[in-house]
Amino acid sequence: MEPKGAWRLALPLALAQVLFFLAPLLILAATSLATDENLSAVSGQAWAEVLGDSFNLGAAWNTLRLGAMTVLATTVLAVPLALLHLAAGPGLKKLILLAAVLPLLTSVVVRTFAWIAILGREGVINNALIATGLATAPVPLLQTEHGLILALTQIEMPLMLLPLIAAMARIDPVLLDASAALGASLLRTLRRVVLPIALPGLLAGATLVFASAATAFISQSVIGGGRLAYLPYLVWQQAMVVFNWPLAAALALTLMASVLAVVTALSALGRKVAHV
Repeated sequence: MEPKGAWRLALPLALAQVLFFLAPLLILAATSLATDENLSAVSGQAWAEVLGDSFNLGAAWNTLRLGAMTVLATTVLAVPLALLHLAAGPGLKKLILLAAVLPLLTSVVVRTFAWIAILGREGVINNALIATGLATAPVPLLQTEHGLILALTQIEMPLMLLPLIAAMARIDPVLLDASAALGASLLRTLRRVVLPIALPGLLAGATLVFASAATAFISQSVIGGGRLAYLPYLVWQQAMVVFNWPLAAALALTLMASVLAVVTALSALGRKVAHV
């Protein structure tokens, strides 16, 4: 039984949520229904532009696709690393964890600008491609979606790898030995033993990576540039360049709703898997 008056312990957090999240959200919703930033009149023009303009809808789709592609890329790289961590000795485990945590200690702005030097025409990747004969001329990587996904994969990798490592740490080595003793192949052991236990961690990592990549304004604007249309960049453009605050508010709410829908679906799937 909860002690009497325990709700008072949650009161400061509840007040903070109302003050710093709910109130600004209501102001944002009101602004999206106004004709200007002064809220002088109510109008649905901003929402008509968002929902009726194929460019804005395309930007929303591009944003969700960017998040999904980043999740896929980080998963492909993080799963083998997590399996290596599972089978490694104590020294190698520490090295893998250090490599996973180290990017989090560096500012995302610094990492993003470092990728400009890597993806540029005279960058590391293009020099390597030309030196190995895989390309005869610099390959366009900056201001392209695949270049942005490549950069986001490295930036968001810790958010996928750390939950996977934590989930796989629960695997009892006896289960792996028993699977091998019963004649199961390595692939079957991964599919029937490792994956079911690691799936909650994989979904948690996918949730974090998707939400972070889809809203990564710095990376999208610096690496993607103005050629690629994503909702975070459009929100900034409408608010700070065009000064169309109602449209910026409507785009921001669209971004939040679309990302929240995917995150909610992943969270529901994670809870379902956890109870299986």
